[in-house]
Amino acid sequence: MSFPSIRADNARVALVEGGRTVTFGEFDALADRCATGLLAGRDDLAEERIAFFVPAGIDYVTVMHGVWRAGGIAVPLNVASTIPELEHYLSCARATRLVAAQALHVSLRELCQRLGVSLLSVEDVMAAAPGPLPTIDPFRRAMMIFTSGTTNKPKGVISTHATIASQVTTLLEAWEWTEDDVIPLFLPLHHIHGIINVLSCALWARARVHLFEKFDLAALGPQIAANTYTLFMAVPTVYVKAIEYLEGAEAAEAAAICRGFGAMRLNVSGSAACPVPLFERWRELTGQVLLERYGMTEIGMALSNPYRGERRAGCVGTPLRGVDVRLVAEDGVEIAAEDQPGEIQVRGPNVFREYWDSPDATAGSFTQGWFRTGDMAVVERGYYRIMGRTSIDIIKSGGYKLSALEIEGVLLEHPKIAEVAVIGADDPVWGEAVCAFVVRRPGSELDADTLRQWCRGRLSDYKIPKQVRFVEALPRNAMGKVTKPDLKALLAPNA
Repeated sequence: MSFPSIRADNARVALVEGGRTVTFGEFDALADRCATGLLAGRDDLAEERIAFFVPAGIDYVTVMHGVWRAGGIAVPLNVASTIPELEHYLSCARATRLVAAQALHVSLRELCQRLGVSLLSVEDVMAAAPGPLPTIDPFRRAMMIFTSGTTNKPKGVISTHATIASQVTTLLEAWEWTEDDVIPLFLPLHHIHGIINVLSCALWARARVHLFEKFDLAALGPQIAANTYTLFMAVPTVYVKAIEYLEGAEAAEAAAICRGFGAMRLNVSGSAACPVPLFERWRELTGQVLLERYGMTEIGMALSNPYRGERRAGCVGTPLRGVDVRLVAEDGVEIAAEDQPGEIQVRGPNVFREYWDSPDATAGSFTQGWFRTGDMAVVERGYYRIMGRTSIDIIKSGGYKLSALEIEGVLLEHPKIAEVAVIGADDPVWGEAVCAFVVRRPGSELDADTLRQWCRGRLSDYKIPKQVRFVEALPRNAMGKVTKPDLKALLAPNA
């Protein structure tokens, strides 16, 4: 992957991690050394899948670009993943090597030995000096990001180099990135939000990225107050937590941070719907009108409120330039009029190539060249408004898209659980919280706290049910299938 701004003669600072800074020229050399080390004398990795399990930092960015330059497929993994989750990712990708932070090797060694995957550190793949690198065709596969979709196992979404370039350059234009921009990056780097919208856009624009392993407003606050940053991109949950912090902080500190946010040229919210009260409260505190947009792993960004113009609360704006978007009714007819809901379908150079090793899933996700997102929307006064998933089995929580079926499968392993159904419950902080309806085995005793403790190590923290409801039986239809809408009704305030 060739980012035009990353070149040997660019002396601008590209990345900041704690007290360490790296210029674009220095990073260019790091990426070349990493690519050379990965090649180990070969001419081209030929789309070998190289997975990496590295916290957000300069090492992460080096490995990703090293894989791209060597002709491999980059497979970034969630550093909060459990061993069973990692086993699925590595097996599905048929990864040959896993590059991981040295401190994580002890916990990963047995898994890698069992799967026949070489476990390496970042230092292991860094050559002493750059060597010859292959010429990469833009339509070759570049990256595999795992997403839940509508099945119980995450699928690998394949993007090409051309796909990534399209996604990046579209946002550079839409949000008017410049080389004077500085942005903090604390979003998960196994998601397109952090990888494309923040990191890749900044590097392409010759802007500067400050890398953090997690969001911590107490740590970020002084730099925000000092007007270090020009851009801020986050999921709604981060804005909720920022508001909670500001409302609990001393008045002088809160005022300084709010002024810092207000001085930025842009605040973006995405990966989940931004509640209108949150939108308005952020504007009250900071003066910033959040720019909400819509996208997903398979398509990058498709819709966006304008950088210049009305940013409408509760809406995700209009199609980005070069992206075709349409709404389609259940009968397959394209919707032309406003105020009529339909499924969002997307077409353009931003759309992914395929689901890895899943030709049937890939074919079923397209109709006449249009990608079927599974999200429902309506156009109101020219702007799209997201209505929700076409399937109740997808839970959007804190920016994550979670498979209820996957969580159910894990919970059913508990010896005291006879049946379980998982749905999303409306939550003011997380957007949706994981809620499990549990039927205990006869004679068994099980409480919510015990169940959540049992989940640790089996499910990532954000997948552990925040609500647990014990019921005598799950509602079922005439065919014996659990009717999740009936469960959703039980969560209504007056139910």
